[in-house]
Amino acid sequence: MNPRPTSRSRRAPPLGLALDPTSAEPLHRQIGEQMRRAILDGRLKPGTRLPSSRLMAQDLDCARGTVVLAFDQLVAEGYVVSQAGSAMSVAADLPDEMLTVPRSGTPPQGKTVARPAVARRARALLAESPAPVSAGPPLAFPTGQPDREAFPFALWAKLLEREWRRPGVEAASAVHPFGHTGLREAIAAYLGVARGFTCDPGSVVVTTGIRHGLALFAEVVLDAGDTAWVEEPGFIGVRDALATSGVRAAPVAIDGSGFSLETALAQVPEARLAVVAPAHHFPLGTVLSLQRRLELLSWAERTKGWIAEDDFDGEYRYSGRPLPPLRSLDRAGRVAYFSSFSKLLFPALRLSFLVLPASLVEATERIMDRVSVRAPLLGQGALARFIAEGHFATHLRRTRQLYAGRHEALLDAAARHLDGLLIVAPDPGGMHLIASPTPRLGPRFDDVVVTAAAAAAGLIVQPLSVCYAGPARRHGLILGYAGTPEAEIDRAVLKLRDVVLGATGQPRRGQRR
Repeated sequence: MNPRPTSRSRRAPPLGLALDPTSAEPLHRQIGEQMRRAILDGRLKPGTRLPSSRLMAQDLDCARGTVVLAFDQLVAEGYVVSQAGSAMSVAADLPDEMLTVPRSGTPPQGKTVARPAVARRARALLAESPAPVSAGPPLAFPTGQPDREAFPFALWAKLLEREWRRPGVEAASAVHPFGHTGLREAIAAYLGVARGFTCDPGSVVVTTGIRHGLALFAEVVLDAGDTAWVEEPGFIGVRDALATSGVRAAPVAIDGSGFSLETALAQVPEARLAVVAPAHHFPLGTVLSLQRRLELLSWAERTKGWIAEDDFDGEYRYSGRPLPPLRSLDRAGRVAYFSSFSKLLFPALRLSFLVLPASLVEATERIMDRVSVRAPLLGQGALARFIAEGHFATHLRRTRQLYAGRHEALLDAAARHLDGLLIVAPDPGGMHLIASPTPRLGPRFDDVVVTAAAAAAGLIVQPLSVCYAGPARRHGLILGYAGTPEAEIDRAVLKLRDVVLGATGQPRRGQRR
């Protein structure tokens, strides 16, 4: 008797199918996809009889029900037909154009593609997005990336295990549309202590990020076609979220005191929402002055307008205490407060939150499932414990000190290695710095070109110009330092110097024209 194979993927079944039991894709989908591709590639001709489900299950070493499930899907899609008293066969009436696509995916000879593969709006987004970098962690400077080594993953694993080994009633049943009750209570308690304003846990909505939260908020308070002010420059995700909700984003240029209500009213007086980051503007780091905060709050109260406050990294201040949020000054209930755990803990967490004005809680709860998806439950219970047991506050204190050192290390390295090329100004808060070209280099400096060259050298930087919606754009590089070990910063800045010199046609060190 022949020995039984040790791995399903080593079998050589009919039709050239091979299953991978270690794949996350279910076995019936693997069977269906491989047969579908064989039909479209012409390896299974129209009318070809197929093996019975019993024989295929034996050859593939899987349950017969798995094969039947794959066949049922192929029949429903029209690739396979089944007749009483006969075996399954490939459909004989498949469209000819479906069967003539070469395996390489190129169009048939003599035919032309009428339009690009992606729509105009997708091409516009591609133009604003840096090219992907090679696999593996970058050497330095990703934006919004916290330190990977600083987070207590061993503790986090224990909290996850505690949450799912014996899940509570909420984790094992239907969850409130706004998220895990324990997490919402922990967030509300933390905000009262650390951010200076109180809120009812019932007004806290757990989201996947600013795009999710802002799109939900805009769906509730604005109609399609309404206008919202956004900061210029600003985070691209804000404009994306508003566009998702059919809201027009009106960019308002900020100055040294932040968002200007006077400028906004002069340009677009009909706006009903202002989206601002008062504690630490992205990307320039500007802090909204107290006078302008009060003016904005007065506008919202007077006109029944709304304010979306993005406090994405307000926890990180390296001189003095973190600035109090705009929400703490709100007396009319017109401010929605947004923040993120993904930037403070680790990006894969994909958990953020929104604190609604009290007047919007009931309406949002009733319509949320119709206008928005829910944040994934996985991790919410563990995060609730992480906050309630004090680990979150401890982590912030530790990383605040860590990032302050990296902030100084980056400034020091830039002063020594980028002199005459880039000006890196200090910022008392946040997780990144802006590197601006010197006046001499400015005419030859294209930050998108430099970004691509940096990616090829293993550095992730973000072009400042893509943060602008209007035609007037300032060029520069956004350098994230929180996720870059201090010991690597000097070497990375040296490499960035060579990248800038090469991308702008300047002679490198030791070279002459």
